[in-house]
Amino acid sequence: MSSWLSMLPETLRISVPYACAAVAGVWAERSGVIHIGLEAVLLTSSFSSVAAAVASGSLLVGMLAGVLAGVVVSVGHALLVERARVDAVVSGVALNLLAYAATRLALRGLYDSASNSPSIAGFDLGPKGGDVGAMLARVLLDPVTLGAALVIAASPWLLARTRLGLRLRACGESPEAARSLGIDVVRTRVLALAISGAIGALGGVHLAFDQHRFESGMSAGRGFIALAAVVLSGWRAGRAALACLVFGALEALQIALQDVSGTSKATTLVQLLPYVATLVVLALGIGRAAAPRGLGQRVDDG
Repeated sequence: MSSWLSMLPETLRISVPYACAAVAGVWAERSGVIHIGLEAVLLTSSFSSVAAAVASGSLLVGMLAGVLAGVVVSVGHALLVERARVDAVVSGVALNLLAYAATRLALRGLYDSASNSPSIAGFDLGPKGGDVGAMLARVLLDPVTLGAALVIAASPWLLARTRLGLRLRACGESPEAARSLGIDVVRTRVLALAISGAIGALGGVHLAFDQHRFESGMSAGRGFIALAAVVLSGWRAGRAALACLVFGALEALQIALQDVSGTSKATTLVQLLPYVATLVVLALGIGRAAAPRGLGQRVDDG
């Protein structure tokens, strides 16, 4: 019974990296830049947050370093796509591969390990104990979770109601028309990717702090599932976050079912549940909507 009751705090805890990456994808793609590199954002921000926390002894410094790393990766992607004219998919895949290799190399160089970093304390606020109430309180009081919830909740309003959001969406729908109105499309897209990187990085920081260390490849495909949530949501930040809650609930269900399954085969099948559900939903086209019309389009130089 306790496994089933713990699904609520587990769902919230698990959903944070997915939701941050998905909302980050919405910010990028509503501006017109395809962002396949969400895995790279999660990995680099996870590693940077732990490395900075270990070096400084401060979780706050680690958190800031992780966010900065995510911004650097996303802005780098924007510059490659918009300035260097690299194909967005190629750039995103290259960043993912680079992040995976670079974090493994950094683990070896800094900590003489190819698998994980030294442990860190992580934020540990709220009551102790393993009961559901204590677990839920710890999740809700976690500073990274609170920060992620704030930016995720604000994103729909910022995109729909502010001048920045209007300009950003104009660049994503018709970059040539946006430029004719005096909007600097490249600058707007770079700014959108900076915001995207900061939001996605919160997911990476949460992932590392929740595990109390960095593990090689710990993003484990979360960036790609977040991209699926972006498509399913119709490129809407609020809907993308809700889709990620569903993915988080499926993963929490997987954990609960593992506790009650009696065979290794059953456990293996249960572990596939979130991924199979994602593929089924995509195949059925549930929530399918048209992408921003200017997604992947560039403005001519001059």
